[in-house]
Amino acid sequence: MGNIGGPEILIILVAALLLFGPRRLPDLAKSAGQALRSFKQATSAVTDDLRAGLDPAAPAPGMAPTAITPAAVTPAAVTPVAVTPVTVAPPAATAPAADPLRA
Repeated sequence: MGNIGGPEILIILVAALLLFGPRRLPDLAKSAGQALRSFKQATSAVTDDLRAGLDPAAPAPGMAPTAITPAAVTPAAVTPVAVTPVTVAPPAATAPAADPLRA
């Protein structure tokens, strides 16, 4: 089950010829070929994007790889900035809501 042999393909082609006629069959085959080609292009583009996203060494498309040299890193670039502490007030205590089923 699942294997399509020569006789099955011949039956399918004869049925398509009877359904669509000899004039429309080449147009349908051309349309099916174009749809299959665009599907393959779309899937290959998606797989390329996924592979590029998973490969950390590969740069993003259209971007040149950049390298940070030790001369480019200055003490000002790595000096931390002063952080101001923020205090947060605790939430106000509320009484539990009355249960309408136990009233």
